[in-house]
Amino acid sequence: MGKGGEKGGESGEPEAQIRLYTWEEIQKHNLRTDKWLVIERKVYNVTKWANRHPGGQRVISHCAGEDATDAFQAFHINPTLVQKFLKPLLIGELDPGEPSQDRDKNSQLVEDFRTLRKTAEDMNLFRANPLFFSLYLGHIIAMEVLAWLMVSYFGTGWIATLFLACILTTSQAQAGWLQHDFGHLSVFKKSSWNHIIHKFVIGHLKGASANWWNHRHFQHHAKPNIFKKDPDVNMLHIFVLGDTQPVEYGKKKLKYLPYNHQHEYFFLSEILLSFLVPCSHTLPDPNTFMHFFNLCTLSRLNPSRVPQTTLFPASWEAQGRVETYGKGTERPKKSWELQFLESHWFVWVTQMNHIPMEIDCEKHRDWLSSQVAATCNIEQSFFNDWFTGHLNFQIEHHLFPTMPRHNFWKVKPLVKSLCAKYGVQYEEKPLGKAFVDIVG
Repeated sequence: MGKGGEKGGESGEPEAQIRLYTWEEIQKHNLRTDKWLVIERKVYNVTKWANRHPGGQRVISHCAGEDATDAFQAFHINPTLVQKFLKPLLIGELDPGEPSQDRDKNSQLVEDFRTLRKTAEDMNLFRANPLFFSLYLGHIIAMEVLAWLMVSYFGTGWIATLFLACILTTSQAQAGWLQHDFGHLSVFKKSSWNHIIHKFVIGHLKGASANWWNHRHFQHHAKPNIFKKDPDVNMLHIFVLGDTQPVEYGKKKLKYLPYNHQHEYFFLSEILLSFLVPCSHTLPDPNTFMHFFNLCTLSRLNPSRVPQTTLFPASWEAQGRVETYGKGTERPKKSWELQFLESHWFVWVTQMNHIPMEIDCEKHRDWLSSQVAATCNIEQSFFNDWFTGHLNFQIEHHLFPTMPRHNFWKVKPLVKSLCAKYGVQYEEKPLGKAFVDIVG
């Protein structure tokens, strides 16, 4: 049981009791119906509040029973403001004799990482450059305008459509990276502005749900490549990943598919994805595709509330040709070229940083070690930065999700130096090798 005591104030009234807890007791409270977590040595009971958590109840549940200080700092651009929500949830503190980190984590590494984060803050690396994002949005709009002009002058014949598909694929892919920026609250100082623009970009330019993206993507960031916690590695028996899962399937004699050929049908899954899902350009990940057909997901999805085309007229033309079936009967037909191309772009870019890395069960590592083990970087170049939306700096992005992407290259040397100091492997590779490693 936690220990506590009462102190008398000047009025003689006893002050609120401060309970003290050990890690052994805190770690017992990691159940669905009983969730405690620790932030800066303070213990919070988030059991009832988890369902009201703006980032979703699952992401906060994944941190139950452990020190969530670094995750808390990583996801909130204004931790001081968020503290007002934590105050009613406070139930005590760590016992003075307990270390600040749970499960024998390297306390010096943790402290050095937090010092690095403070250094990045002092360098203003969490401050966005308005010009960068204005130009970025401008080049997306320019491509949409170019596509509109092509439709006006050349119509929607097959040759024109192929060119339009390439232009709009590029536009939509870049819009995808832009919504990612707003979703991570890395553009504006106020969370509310980021949320508003994120809903507009992902909802009206991409055709997907902001809440759906947030709840899944934040889980991925909190526990990357960890089975049962990271939804991005829940392949629903379509693929087996990592080193331990194939062994587990072998021992249990589970063979839903010919997994020795999964590197081959990986390509087939992308092709099928483009034809089977009406809005597949917003859901190009194979595991995301499978989740869309999960009955629980389908029961919550209202197609009328999920736009499937962009706001731009050129996109309507390219994605919605009209076929006539008899007198007065018309039916729109979506452009599979756009869906097919963007599906590949998204899948290859998002999977090259994670699939070749360690994928395993929860090991309760510190924030730096867990993020670096699950991610790798791609060599920097102007093309790689643009093509991947700066996700070639995946390590820095995972360590500092709210940092504007144009500052990743500035913090990279500090991260590499810290990793070298503690023997944490920092992996970086060429773009081509990263693609090969997905199926290698």
